[in-house]
Amino acid sequence: MQVVDDGNYGEFLKAPAAVIAFGIASCVPCNEYDPVLKWAAGRFPAVLFGKAQLHLPGACREIKQRYTFDTFPTTHFYKGGQLVHTAEEKLDGDALAACIGQYLLS
Repeated sequence: MQVVDDGNYGEFLKAPAAVIAFGIASCVPCNEYDPVLKWAAGRFPAVLFGKAQLHLPGACREIKQRYTFDTFPTTHFYKGGQLVHTAEEKLDGDALAACIGQYLLS
């Protein structure tokens, strides 16, 4: 799982399939989500996984201009550079795997 910021966000859009979790450091569910994301990254090697930490000054300025985040964590699923699904909650492993299967690998 990679750290996502304005500098490498484009790489995720170029990937055939990508998952980005957006969060902030003070968000307990965001931090609890990390092991789930790492597990999924190991299970789905064809999918690029990343985490954007929106609280870091200047790191995600362009990303925050593009999207509005009302809930953390928010997970975006991209297929061929297109946002195909958004989950506004911490997903467990089964739910994350189901979203990957339905939206990215179908």
